[in-house]
Amino acid sequence: MALSNISMMRALSSRNYRLFFTGQGISLIGTWMQTIAMSWLVYRLTGSELLLGVIGFASQIPSIVFSPIAGVLADRWNRHHILIGTQALFMIQALITAGLTLAGVITVWQLVVLSLFLGLVSAFDLPARQSLVVLMVEKKEDLPNAIALNSFLFNGARLVGPTIAGILISILSEGVCFLINGISYIAVILALLAMRIDIVKKEGQGAHVFQQLKEGISYAINSGAIRVILILSATISFVGMPYTVLMPVIARDVLSGGAATFGFLITASGVGAVVGALYLALRKSVEGLGRLLPIALGIFGIGLFALSQSRVFWLSLPLMLLTGFGMMVLMASNNTILQTIVDDDKRGRIMSLYTTSFLGMAPFGSLLAGALASRIGAPATIMYGGIVCLLAAIFFAGKVSIVKSEIGRHLDKSTYKIN
Repeated sequence: MALSNISMMRALSSRNYRLFFTGQGISLIGTWMQTIAMSWLVYRLTGSELLLGVIGFASQIPSIVFSPIAGVLADRWNRHHILIGTQALFMIQALITAGLTLAGVITVWQLVVLSLFLGLVSAFDLPARQSLVVLMVEKKEDLPNAIALNSFLFNGARLVGPTIAGILISILSEGVCFLINGISYIAVILALLAMRIDIVKKEGQGAHVFQQLKEGISYAINSGAIRVILILSATISFVGMPYTVLMPVIARDVLSGGAATFGFLITASGVGAVVGALYLALRKSVEGLGRLLPIALGIFGIGLFALSQSRVFWLSLPLMLLTGFGMMVLMASNNTILQTIVDDDKRGRIMSLYTTSFLGMAPFGSLLAGALASRIGAPATIMYGGIVCLLAAIFFAGKVSIVKSEIGRHLDKSTYKIN
């Protein structure tokens, strides 16, 4: 059977996307290993829930400051070249972190600085990455499938990376995980260099950067569907996603485990996210995604609430799976809808606003979660996050018609349906 005829994998028929998929698959395993190692290293060095939140804040705060400008640059400059540059900087950051850790001289404040640098590079990487995908697929109708496969890839790596990291941390040290991550960026850089992407001269190069930024913000505000999706993403980022920074506390202090327990919990969340990504990849059309948004948010909220009540490892695993499923369906649906309805000449700016709404709110959520956990405990903090997510799901259920209307209007004049 031809690759293009395999419904779930149809975007892989495009050479550029196939290269990207392969390189990213290798690199993302290393990225997840670094994420787990960073959290565990901070908690091992300090035993502080608050400092876990500070590290999360440091790695994410640059997004809210720089992502809007990065989105303008993604619309003005060559997104392909931007992505090659950011991947090289990610590699340098990982290797520096590895060297300091393996030498035994790493401090928590060095980790804060390195996390700030990571967040700064991410602010420029994400808008370019997300808006470049449309240029990687040869058929416009394969774009939603490519986005779903990106989500599958990201969370498939989350199945492997945390497990390997947990084992390596137990046997060797966190520094080995940072080193492997640094080396893994070679794969994605080589894949990007091997791509053949047509360079199209972009209009509006003479316009001022801030004028283009204002234009993108105005475009988002005037679109009811984009507005709903950005607010929804900001909400889930602020009250829901910070549970991830508290997982070392849950693993060690609530479930009486170690680094391996931490890795298995993150892996379980990844299993749920992979199932969610596969579900979206198998969908035949972007139609119907709007009504999934409050449902997925409700599932995420239920998972968080139940997880906060669990004190047994084997019960926490399926609850992490449920949480991962709800989170993935929600965020990948948001991404797919945005990529489908936005005009291409504003894609970088809108995706940067999406990055700001999602990653930009996360640092404040992480900081708040760390502060709350230090006072009322990690389980209670996660519980309140779950409750707010459930209330938000009820509220956004009343906004579904706005999103459905915008999707329907776009499908009437385009070919984004998936055959």
